[in-house]
Amino acid sequence: MTDQTRAIVIHEAGGPEKLVWEAVPVGAPGPGEIRVRHTAIGVNFHDTYVRSGLYQTLRLPGIPGIEAAGVVERLGDGVTGLAIGDRITYIDATYGAYSEARVLPARLAVRLPPGVADDVAASLTIKGFTASMLLRSVHRVHAGETVLIHAAAGGVGQPLVRWAKHLGATVIATAGSAEKLAIARDCGADQLINYREENFVERVAQLTGGRGVDVAYDSVGAATFLGSLQCLAYQGLLVNFGQSSGPVAPFSPSLLANRSNGVVRPMVFHYIRERAALDAMAAEVFGAIERGILRAPTITRIPLARAAEAHALLESRRSAGPIVLLP
Repeated sequence: MTDQTRAIVIHEAGGPEKLVWEAVPVGAPGPGEIRVRHTAIGVNFHDTYVRSGLYQTLRLPGIPGIEAAGVVERLGDGVTGLAIGDRITYIDATYGAYSEARVLPARLAVRLPPGVADDVAASLTIKGFTASMLLRSVHRVHAGETVLIHAAAGGVGQPLVRWAKHLGATVIATAGSAEKLAIARDCGADQLINYREENFVERVAQLTGGRGVDVAYDSVGAATFLGSLQCLAYQGLLVNFGQSSGPVAPFSPSLLANRSNGVVRPMVFHYIRERAALDAMAAEVFGAIERGILRAPTITRIPLARAAEAHALLESRRSAGPIVLLP
């Protein structure tokens, strides 16, 4: 049986106005699937790249969105470990989260602990998973290391700063305004750099006595990539995990030879391919939320039907925290 729900659909790439609110079919779950009624949907830069056509990874017309929280409404055959009424969260590389309800592979669903609210889960699941990946897998941060975090007041930047400080690192944070630097300071950053007013490469050199940082976390991309590389210590690592200013241009690997540096471009989906890895990361992230290591920053809540406003706000870079769509 096929029912109707409402969703945001992209028919062609372009600006936020290409996010269309319309009725779509939603069927019954098949074997190994669940039907979920969404309660809160996360908004990420990845979504804007899909909408604009920078990422051509969603077949059009299609429903964007890679993370949401919700309630299990129906179970398909063979589903174990979940029950109708369970609160769950998920991230899905095949999209479909910008909807009131959907059918989802049960293997993607993670049950939410009682202490984690739905909107907090929608605002911190992929961001928390990303922080876990960056700090515990891509480069395992240890006490005494110095890290550089760009866009430190952003949706991923804030949990990165908080978690890195919990691990004992010295955090140098950059942002583009005094207001955003204040947010990074409140998250625990040790040193603050307004990249609009200071040369962050020179400032990092001053702050570290010319040594550089052990790892630079760069989600900005084109505008900061080469500068981040110059900030690295010997054998330091540059982690490029986003491109809010545009994609990184091709560069010569010989640049890495100056200090035997490394560059990596990780994707969180690759780190949770196996169910055991997903469960382990979820336990770490939700445990960090419940212990107060990660906190939900101020959440901007926007109705799902007005997703275009959410994208415009995110791309303006005026948002100092996560944005959540409410069905």
